[in-house]
Amino acid sequence: MAAPTTAPVTKVSTLTLSTFVVGSMIGAGVFSLPGTFAAETGVAGSLIAWTLAGTGMFLLALVFQRLALRRPDLDAGVYSYARAGFGRYLGFLSAFGYWASACAGNVFYWVFIMSTVGAIAPTLGEGDTPLAVAVSSMGLWVFFLLVRRGTREAAAVNRIVSVAKVLPIVVFIFLCVFALDPAVFADNLTGDATIPLFDQVRGTLLVTVFAFIGIEGASAYSRHARGRRDIGRATVLGYLSVLAIFVSVTIVSFGILPREEIAALPQPSIAGVLAEVVGPWGAVFVGVSLIIAVLGAYLSWTLMAAEVLLVAARDGDLPAVFARTNAKDVPVGALTMSTVLVQVLMVVVLFANNAFDVALNLTSALALIPYFLTAGFGLRVAFRDARAASGRRAIGAVIVAALATLYTAFLLYAAGGEYVLLAMLILVPGTALFALARRAAAARVFTAGEWVIFAAALAGAIAAVVMLSNGTITV
Repeated sequence: MAAPTTAPVTKVSTLTLSTFVVGSMIGAGVFSLPGTFAAETGVAGSLIAWTLAGTGMFLLALVFQRLALRRPDLDAGVYSYARAGFGRYLGFLSAFGYWASACAGNVFYWVFIMSTVGAIAPTLGEGDTPLAVAVSSMGLWVFFLLVRRGTREAAAVNRIVSVAKVLPIVVFIFLCVFALDPAVFADNLTGDATIPLFDQVRGTLLVTVFAFIGIEGASAYSRHARGRRDIGRATVLGYLSVLAIFVSVTIVSFGILPREEIAALPQPSIAGVLAEVVGPWGAVFVGVSLIIAVLGAYLSWTLMAAEVLLVAARDGDLPAVFARTNAKDVPVGALTMSTVLVQVLMVVVLFANNAFDVALNLTSALALIPYFLTAGFGLRVAFRDARAASGRRAIGAVIVAALATLYTAFLLYAAGGEYVLLAMLILVPGTALFALARRAAAARVFTAGEWVIFAAALAGAIAAVVMLSNGTITV
């Protein structure tokens, strides 16, 4: 078998790494925040929800930052941290699940773009018509050719797009600040008086949680960092920038319209809020900004998904075809597989009913598993460091990692057990790739402990099939 082709690794700056965090986290969701929050709570509940979710994800960001320094030998963090902490098979599940979640999310981006344009071009429908799929497919392969041209070129485009999509959101924030009506804002301080504040916050918490998926952007792209400190700095810088944007978009909207009116706005609700401030052209401005934001998020996720498969293949946990890079340092095998899967899923959209809504929740569950494993590995490293060198800093690292682990465990629970089971329907069949790679290396497929993990995953997949057949889960 021919050895995988390789090329010199392209290095990028801290700023560029930060744009992978910003680019992957800021997609379609930010444009829906005002209406989503107003439907559940007011200013006070929103601030509490963002504080809780923001603190939890900041702890996870600190774990990524510390692991980048403590384990500089590990690249593509969400995969390699799970592998180093819990063995090859869980590392594979983390990588494969992360990749699958990125592909499913990328399908959503194309459908969302087509449905947005469909407001003025009815033949595109809700993004699920034959014409919409055809146009999306052309865009899909254009991006494939763009990324294939080179890592540095794709990273440069991602940096430009990240700035281009953040600027309109910042403009929205400033316009709303200048137009803010103190009386309206005061009336929106509380939500529905008949609903306890705790329940209001709980109703928005999952929204805040899933908005932060993509925090691992710099870590996933770590082999391209100029220095290991750049990874942690980029993660924290990108996270804090996105948190400031999310909170600002949510809060300033409460000063423009009564809460009930914001909740009744069609999505993306930012368009209705801005139209109230500047007139009808505000909705058009938001529509164009939304498409730019979604394309930027798509590019970030395409790059990161291929990168994770590449590193897993080079470690022998996926077939060697995914370890190949071209002369421009692009993982062409992994990129091609990702693009083909997205293309197949686009066709499936033509025949789906509510399957796409399920796919979005499944995307979140698949992404949260690597987060939990990363936090768990961070806790193991922190404990080991604390035993070797006691002190306030060592104890602080243990506390941060322990809280991050508890928080990510809660996220998995909040995502819904049925979606974790559905995730097994993807991960268990994907295990065949892991087995092929291990056999190619003339190595044992599973250790004794990994057989137990596989058996549990298989049981979950069987349970999902049963629940689908009896209607407990509908797709």
